[in-house]
Amino acid sequence: MILPAVRDPRLITIRRGGTLRDEDHRLLALWAADCAEHVLALFEDERPEDPRPREAIAAARAWAGGELPMMRARAAGGHAMGAARPLRGPARFAAYAAGQAACVGHVAEHDLGAAAYAIRAVRAAHGEDRSAGRAERDWQRELLPAAIRALVLEDQARRDAICWHAFSD
Repeated sequence: MILPAVRDPRLITIRRGGTLRDEDHRLLALWAADCAEHVLALFEDERPEDPRPREAIAAARAWAGGELPMMRARAAGGHAMGAARPLRGPARFAAYAAGQAACVGHVAEHDLGAAAYAIRAVRAAHGEDRSAGRAERDWQRELLPAAIRALVLEDQARRDAICWHAFSD
């Protein structure tokens, strides 16, 4: 479970009663797509014939660009998560990362799902090596646009425990 019991209004769009601006929501989706794409090969090496995670990442980007309705992006995320379910290890986590990225348009807090699953994929690919996970986390953080950097870092600290401590070690 990567969503908190109490939602942060800074991660809820203005039209739903929060304070998240559309442009920052789009930045969260693009960042999540980058996080998921960074580990996509871990899925595609195991299931090269299955396009669902790659399509989910493309859907996240298309939603952020105003080219795809949120419900279609979210559906692509569900398909990517369907690709993950029968798998184990890095491939599973990489597909989940893609699915989470595609769902950011629906619920912005899925951004950390994409990032955390990507870190889990890297850890699993390296025998649960925490240093590999830290390197992935640090790479992700370097990508954060200035406009959302503080928000994401604060959210990582707040939700670290429900995201498998992906952001703290």
